[in-house]
Amino acid sequence: MGMEDSKRGFEEEVALVEYDKVELKCSINDVRAEKWKNLVAGAMNLDKLKSLMLPKSPGFDQFRLWMLVITTMVILLWVFALQLASMGDNIGSTTVKFDSPPYFPPPRVYNNEGYLMVSCNGGLNQMRAGICDMVAIARFLNLTLVVPELDKTSFWHDNSQFKDIWNVDYFIKSLGNEVRIIKHLPPRLRKKVQRDGLYSMYPVSWSNMSYYYNTVFPRFRKYEVVRFIKTDARLGNNLPVEVQKMRCRVNYEALRFTPAIEEMGKKIIRILRGKGPFLVLHLRYEMDMLAFSGCSEGCNQSEVEELTRMRYAIPWWKEKEIDPKSKREAGLCPLTPLETAITLRAFNIDPQIQIYIAAGDIYGGNKRLAALKAFYPNLVKKETLLPPADLKPFQNYSNQMAALDYLVSLDSDIFLPTYGGNMAKVVEGHRRYLGYKMTISLDRLVLISLIDRYKNGTLNWNEFSQAVKAAHANRMGSPSQRLQFPGKPKLEDYFYTNPQECLPSIVVRKPVTEMG
Repeated sequence: MGMEDSKRGFEEEVALVEYDKVELKCSINDVRAEKWKNLVAGAMNLDKLKSLMLPKSPGFDQFRLWMLVITTMVILLWVFALQLASMGDNIGSTTVKFDSPPYFPPPRVYNNEGYLMVSCNGGLNQMRAGICDMVAIARFLNLTLVVPELDKTSFWHDNSQFKDIWNVDYFIKSLGNEVRIIKHLPPRLRKKVQRDGLYSMYPVSWSNMSYYYNTVFPRFRKYEVVRFIKTDARLGNNLPVEVQKMRCRVNYEALRFTPAIEEMGKKIIRILRGKGPFLVLHLRYEMDMLAFSGCSEGCNQSEVEELTRMRYAIPWWKEKEIDPKSKREAGLCPLTPLETAITLRAFNIDPQIQIYIAAGDIYGGNKRLAALKAFYPNLVKKETLLPPADLKPFQNYSNQMAALDYLVSLDSDIFLPTYGGNMAKVVEGHRRYLGYKMTISLDRLVLISLIDRYKNGTLNWNEFSQAVKAAHANRMGSPSQRLQFPGKPKLEDYFYTNPQECLPSIVVRKPVTEMG
């Protein structure tokens, strides 16, 4: 998964509010129960209606009576089927869905103002967020979007195309009533681009829609076809609600992985669920992450030198001289496997729980993982759960492998990332959308200080554990308001971490005060 998770390291603690999901669920179930009672009562009242509808004479037609009884039973069965379907999502411990053919709304008719081509940059989740932004821009500028090109030149050298990761036909059809998306430029425009060249630009990061209306849109009028060279963070976090909802629709409805990826992800989940609950650990203690960030906690001198050489060898990693100690103390480093184990124990996570590691190769291999395995022996990865033949079609494509981890992360009982990169942020937002599923968002600035105090004996275990739980009581994926810093978007809560415009309303409870 790589450098996609190394470009955004700082997370601000957010102000969270309580949300009584049990009360909401009960109120929904009460409504459903009332409807069921009324429907059944209505059907049963047919008995009373018989006295009004049926003649009392001895010669009444028995055939008609039997037909009425049969009709009553059919109505009751139909009502029962409706109720069962409406309760499908609440049956059992896993979601029950009734499969049906996808409905594709009719295309939106609008005056096409130009053609947008985009070249995504970064890893899977950075590109995913960028694609959502590009669709929203095309929608509100009345542009035709050409299916995005994916990054093939970054650190991971993944040659996957859009159609290799996402279901491209579903993507196009599911958004048909909002924006026109095509796989290739029309022949006339291809000839024009070959003749006149392709106008390309870098959109300004964290921009609002006014920038696109006033600065970017005139270029489509002039050139007809415009290519955006980068797609990461090209829209701000806080935009008009219709734009936000469009971003959500792309992210949570239109971007489906290919059937092959979906099926393999489901297979991994079935294996895990067959053995009980599981936690997904996004353990970012990987070589490229450590080299990029300059973090070296837990590494020996030769490893530090190897990481430094790697950082200097990659020209687009701009920061070269890094003080790893100060960076770690500022909470800007991924946890080591040992720090991760201590943190999990502090949260009282069951030592026997399955821990699925969603990451690439851990730097230092099994030797470095031994500290984590000593506390949590049931460590698994997709490579240990599946036979090599199952993974072979995806093995040389890091983004496709990351897609498998993404699916498993969504379904897990707990998701815990050890670094605040793109996968951590995008998965947290998606889990909120799926019903505020538990995601432990670590406050590494506080956590590292507590770990160091525990190690040096300033805190005993009980004090340390209580302090860790208290610091994270409101960082479990529950409803919250996005933190905003006008003019400082990098300090704000990321939209895709908390897409609050697309989530159920937050219930703010006022504190109880004594009556005077």
